[in-house]
Amino acid sequence: MKQKLMAFLVVMTIITTPLLAQTTPAGGLTKIGYTNVDYIIAKLPESKVMQNQLEVTKAQLDKALGETYKEAQDKYEAYQKNGANMTDVIRADKEKELANLQTRIQEMQTNAQTSLQTKQQQLLEPILTKVNNAIQEVGKENGFLYILNMDAGANSTPIILFAASEENNATPLILKKLGVDPDKVDAAPAAATPAKPATTAPATTPAATPKKK
Repeated sequence: MKQKLMAFLVVMTIITTPLLAQTTPAGGLTKIGYTNVDYIIAKLPESKVMQNQLEVTKAQLDKALGETYKEAQDKYEAYQKNGANMTDVIRADKEKELANLQTRIQEMQTNAQTSLQTKQQQLLEPILTKVNNAIQEVGKENGFLYILNMDAGANSTPIILFAASEENNATPLILKKLGVDPDKVDAAPAAATPAKPATTAPATTPAATPKKK
């Protein structure tokens, strides 16, 4: 689960457009910088806090889902064992109860995924704001006309496919602005590897509710 969450932290799919920092180029020269927003986010202390909170939320959702699934399994096994001796009225009632539990589990799976994604967005928003502010400041202080994001998001083509040198790589400057020592983190990748955001893994649905004969 930690690996999946870290993959989620590395690639935030809501970042689909480059973050731009504009200033007036000195002497008419165009200075264009580049960075990797996903890489920067993954190196912030706030990302570890977000990961921990998401893990706690996911564990709570999985626990509730697992308890409901176990209830459905136990009742289904009891139905299989005693169904032949039940009256038609009781059998119909048990079958209805099992069908309702199946529906409840499916709804819980959907709601759990939505809840986790909503919490992810809530936790990510202030981090994105902080990173964007740092990019704006670095752009103005260093005379960049643009600072382009190297990665446009999952399942998309990176904005920058080739960089001849590190001269206009604004990532170290942005990390410093955010209070992170760029010399103490791994080198920024040429482009982030697309990955899917973490979601609550759906539990296996209980065996199909038997139909009344």
